[in-house]
Amino acid sequence: MAATDEGGRTAQDASPVDPTPRAGSPAVGAAVPGARMPRWLPRAMVLALALVAAFQLGSWAFHQLTGLLINILIAFFLALAIEPAVSWMASRGMRRGFATFLVFLGLAIAVAGFVTLLGSMLAGQINKIVEDFPDYLDSVINWVNETFHTHVRRVDVQEGLLHSDWLRKYAQNSAAGVLDVSGQVLGGLFQLLTITLFAFYFAADGPRLRRTLCSVLPPARQAEVLRAWEIAVDKTGGYLYSRGVMALISGIAHYILLEALGVPYAPVLGVWVGLVSQFIPTIGTYLAGALPMLIAFTVNPLYAVWVLVFVVIYQQFENYVLQPKLTSKSVDIHPAVAFGSVIAGTALLGAVGALIAIPAVATLQAFLSAYVKRYDVTDDPRVHGHRRRGTGGSGLLTRARRLIWQRPAEESGNGPS
Repeated sequence: MAATDEGGRTAQDASPVDPTPRAGSPAVGAAVPGARMPRWLPRAMVLALALVAAFQLGSWAFHQLTGLLINILIAFFLALAIEPAVSWMASRGMRRGFATFLVFLGLAIAVAGFVTLLGSMLAGQINKIVEDFPDYLDSVINWVNETFHTHVRRVDVQEGLLHSDWLRKYAQNSAAGVLDVSGQVLGGLFQLLTITLFAFYFAADGPRLRRTLCSVLPPARQAEVLRAWEIAVDKTGGYLYSRGVMALISGIAHYILLEALGVPYAPVLGVWVGLVSQFIPTIGTYLAGALPMLIAFTVNPLYAVWVLVFVVIYQQFENYVLQPKLTSKSVDIHPAVAFGSVIAGTALLGAVGALIAIPAVATLQAFLSAYVKRYDVTDDPRVHGHRRRGTGGSGLLTRARRLIWQRPAEESGNGPS
């Protein structure tokens, strides 16, 4: 018997559900009148806008402070470089601030002396060129008259130069460029002062800075930070020490050569070659050797060739004999790694990155070496670049010889009997 409901109707007689919405009911997906916005949506929108505004503000501030951050980075590495000398003086009972002042005073005297010597050399060469210019001009005019059968006079050339339009424009542009050069000089002096002040504070208050940094770290992290700081001081100071020794040796060697050839300003050129070749990475050697070659060429063109030959030979001696002995303990990095780090530093920070790239990479390598587990290398000939017999090219050659000798034997054996 079929089940019935309270009204006495069977389930089969019940009417199906009408899928069409009733009149006045909202459609599926349509906005319900009087519905409220989720409470989390305004907060999410405000938070997203705040994050975007904070990112834009941080990006703008970073671009505005890039110069200051680079100056602080240079000052930090300079402070690391003079840290051994300051610590040595402080251990002898001298106040750390006064020891830092003495170190900076010595550096300032050395830089001022070098700039003075270089300026006197350049001024002397410029005066010599100005004094000898009429003779050079007469020789050129005589060569032109004899070669092309002309009648050019020096007076005509001088009047043409004085009344030419390009000379007037050049004088106007030079006068306008004086202000730009003056602004650049003042900006450079302010940048130098900023670096010096930060480096002085970093070096004089080094222990206080380390204590402040370690006070916000747990004891385990404090030991790692102090170890990294010590490695950075050793590597940076060792790098400058080794470069200074090589600069001294290079300067003395080039001074002896230039003095023997009779090239003027030999002491200044020796100092120039020593400093520029050691403290300007990658192109320092070529830049340092160009000036002595130019000065030697004015004396005798053959002397310039001798200087070039000596620079090339000495560079090989320095790369393969002198540098490995001096930098094996202070900055123990592969030459390819050093070259790559200089390229990367130049791409990131320009000339500043090229100067600090090698000590920075040496510090990072020494710090990470403590966390790299090393194993004993197996005693295999292939480790030393030797191949086993019967493998590689020798095995292929042996099989080729066998095939060459077997083919005639097989052909002779299969021939007519």
